[in-house]
Amino acid sequence: MSENTFPVYTADAIVNFYRTEVLTGQEAKHFTKSDLTPAPKPETVQTLYMRVLHLLYRFRPECHSMLPLLENIQYPVYHEGATAIISVYMRLRQFLPMCFVYDFSLNDLLAPKKQKTLTILSAIMNFLHFRKQRMDMILEKQAKFRADMDRLQAYTKGNLEAEKKIEILTTIPPEQQAEADELAAALSELQATTMHEYQEVNARNDNIAEWKTTIAEKTQKLAQVKVSFSNVKEEISKLKSQIVESPEELKSQMEKMRENLKNIKLSIAETDERVVELQNMVQGVTHNQTEMQQIYNLLQDLESSMNTTKQRQEEHQELMAQYEKKQKELKNLCIEEGHMKRALGMKLDKESKQNIRRQKKREMKEQHVQEVLGQCNQIQQKREEMADKIQEISRETQQLKAEIQSLRDVCSKETEKAQALYDTLLTSMDKLHTRIETHVVDLKRDVTKMSANF
Repeated sequence: MSENTFPVYTADAIVNFYRTEVLTGQEAKHFTKSDLTPAPKPETVQTLYMRVLHLLYRFRPECHSMLPLLENIQYPVYHEGATAIISVYMRLRQFLPMCFVYDFSLNDLLAPKKQKTLTILSAIMNFLHFRKQRMDMILEKQAKFRADMDRLQAYTKGNLEAEKKIEILTTIPPEQQAEADELAAALSELQATTMHEYQEVNARNDNIAEWKTTIAEKTQKLAQVKVSFSNVKEEISKLKSQIVESPEELKSQMEKMRENLKNIKLSIAETDERVVELQNMVQGVTHNQTEMQQIYNLLQDLESSMNTTKQRQEEHQELMAQYEKKQKELKNLCIEEGHMKRALGMKLDKESKQNIRRQKKREMKEQHVQEVLGQCNQIQQKREEMADKIQEISRETQQLKAEIQSLRDVCSKETEKAQALYDTLLTSMDKLHTRIETHVVDLKRDVTKMSANF
C-alpha cells in the first residue's frame, strides 16, 4: 500500500461521497466520521462493502446470508454469522484487484484498521468515479449513435423519395407515350424547319443589307444630282443675267442644257424604277417580316419549352447532385456504421472475453465455494464426530463423576471408620502411654528402692 496509483482521500471526503453516492435513507443519515475514525466499526465497514457490491453487481445484502439449498446442512444456524462475512470477503477479494488493492484480508472485515480502511474506501471511491465517467461517455456515444441512426434513416428515406421523384420525372407514362413521340417528331421537324428558315432569313437579311447599301448609294447620287441640278439652275439664272446676244452661243448652251435635262430625266426615270423595285422589295421584306415574326413566335414557344426542359434538366441534375451527396453521406454513414459496428464488435468481443473470464471466475468461485462447502461439510462431520465424542466423554465423565461420588461416599464412610479407629487408637494409645508412664514411674521407684537397697 506504500505505492498507490490512486489518491487517498480524507475521512470527511469519504463520508460525504458514500453518503451521497452509495448509501440511501437512514443508513446515509446515520453514517458519520466517527464510524471510520479513530477506530472503524466492523459493522459499518461491512455494510459499506455490501452496499458497494449491491451498487456494482446488484448483489443484495441479504443474499450474503443465504445458504445453498442443495447442501444438506444439519445445523444452518451455526453458519449464519460466518456466511455473510465469508461471502463479502470472497466477493471483495475478486473486486478489489480492479481497484489496485491486492492485500485485502479477512482481518480488514472483522477488525478493520483506520489507515487500511481509508485506503480501501479511497480505492473504491476512485473506481466509482472512473465508472461514472465511463458510463457518461458510453451514454453520450449511445445518444450520438442513435442520432446518427436517425439521420441515416432520414437520409435513406430522402434518397428513396428523390429516386421516386427522378423516376417520375424521367419516365413517361404509357398513356402519354404516343403524344410524347409525336411531340418529339414535331419538335425535330420544327427544328429542321427553323434551321431552314433561319438560313433563308439570313440570306434575305444579306440581300436586304445589299439593297440598303445600293439604295443609300442611289440616294447619295440623287442628292448629288439634285445639288448639281440646283447648281445648274443657278448657273442658268446667272447665264440669263449674262446673256449675250450671240445666237450661236445661246444655241450651244441651250443644247447643252437640253442634254443635261434629258440626262436628268433619264436618271429620274431610272431612280423611279428603282424606287418601285425597292417598294416591291420592301413589301416582300414586310411580308417576310410577318413570316419571320410568326417564326419568331414559334421560336419563342420552342425557347420556352426548351427553357422548361432545361429547368427540368437542371432540377434533374440538382436532384442527381443531391442524390450523389446523399449517396456520399450514406457511404460516410455506412463507413461510420461499419466503424461503430467494429467498435461494437470489439466491445462485444471484450464483453464476451470478460464474460468468459467472469464465467471462469464464477466456475473457480463455485469450485472454491464447493471446496469450502466440502471443507465445511467435513468440518461439520468432524464437528458431529467431535460432538458424538464429546457426548460419549460427557457420558463417561458423568459415569466417572457418579463413580467418584460413590467412591467419595465410600471414602467418607471409610474415613469415618478410619477416624473412629483413629480415635479409638488414640484413646488406647493415650491409655497405653499413661500405663507406660505409670509403669516407668513404678520402675523408677523400684530402681530407686533397689539402688537404695544395694
